[in-house]
Amino acid sequence: MKKWFILWVVLVMVVFPAADVLAQAENAVVLLTATGPLTPAMAEYLDRGLARAARDDAELVVFRLDTPGGQVDLMTRMVQAMRASTVPVVVYITPRGAIAGSAGTVLTLAGHAAAMAPETAIGAASPVGSQGEDLGETIETKAKEILRAEVRSLAARRGPEAVALAEATIEAAKAASAEEALAVGLIDVIAEDIDDLLDQLDGFQVELSSGPHSLQTAGAPVVEIEQSFIEQFLQTLTNPNIVFLLITIGVQAVLIELSSPGGWVAGFIGVVCLALGAYGIGVLPVNWFGIIFIITAFVLFLLEIKAPTHGALAAAGIASLIVGALVLFNSPGTPSFQRVSIPLVIGTAVVTAGFFMFVVAVALRAQRRRAAVGTEALIGAVGEVRTDLAPKGSVHIAGELWSAEAVEGDQPIKTGEHVVIVDVQGLRLLVRASNNQES
Repeated sequence: MKKWFILWVVLVMVVFPAADVLAQAENAVVLLTATGPLTPAMAEYLDRGLARAARDDAELVVFRLDTPGGQVDLMTRMVQAMRASTVPVVVYITPRGAIAGSAGTVLTLAGHAAAMAPETAIGAASPVGSQGEDLGETIETKAKEILRAEVRSLAARRGPEAVALAEATIEAAKAASAEEALAVGLIDVIAEDIDDLLDQLDGFQVELSSGPHSLQTAGAPVVEIEQSFIEQFLQTLTNPNIVFLLITIGVQAVLIELSSPGGWVAGFIGVVCLALGAYGIGVLPVNWFGIIFIITAFVLFLLEIKAPTHGALAAAGIASLIVGALVLFNSPGTPSFQRVSIPLVIGTAVVTAGFFMFVVAVALRAQRRRAAVGTEALIGAVGEVRTDLAPKGSVHIAGELWSAEAVEGDQPIKTGEHVVIVDVQGLRLLVRASNNQES
């Protein structure tokens, strides 16, 4: 019982990170970290962090950001959460080499303060379609006007130069370095690290919905709230390479189950993988037409097993799987960070074809194998005649003596000759003379 209790405690600690006792520290700074494309899991993480900071009366939330961008609806949700926060939020683009691209630009401006580490960049926020494609002229104009209005309102307090740069990131996909952004007032500070950031923000005045607030961050304790196991897991599921592997394994497992029904392991694995892959596809910008090629590939693999064509169908299946993956994830206009690796696709297609054909072939051979026990196992076996079959007599087989009858036109069969069992009729065997008379 004690062991089970310990296991339960460990699982709870893994899935739900230990509570950060912010209330015990005055003027605590909550640290959140978001890396990669915007996802629903990242938005949930931000909501949880802001709620925790408000509940424990934190002094400041530092939202460390490194993102190439993401969907506009997720960006809007996160912007609204930050603007509604009762605790000041500073968006900090870090570490060196990090970017706040596309939607990340708007997120940075949504903070009550904005900071960048040296050698970071912000901008290139022109909108694209849900599959990464260029928008039509009318739709593009509407989308840009909405985003320009949003960044104008967020950057208005920063002065006309900052507003102009913010609009240029939307209209002309302009990007700026940390130094360039600071020079026009688009951000407030350039900080080497968290300690440097808090030192520079000490005494900085931010505007909350409740009114102006002067930050007291010098020497403030920093409490980091990490993503939960579930949030990290869901974030991983938005990696296109992971999604491709899940779909490939899922379709393969389901077809293996259908080709050899009766088990449950392959079917269960297939359903789970497809469900997880569907979540990723729902988040990523994909071309659903690619799914048709992927399913076609596995059908071709199956046909190669049941109607061998000396590898022709298998080769077509490999090509179809590769095309399907590229159409699904790498359609024209899809951002580079949301594309699947081409070497991974080719390697997976070849390995999958070989593995699938091997497993299905083994399953089909097992289904066709003659029964090893019972009366069915006697069919096709060779026995020795102990009493002349004219047409009835007896046959010795598998250590037993059986009553037997020769098939019509195959009699008499002399004692000592060998016969092949062709049928079992109750307690009597129906036999024919064997061409091989060796014992």
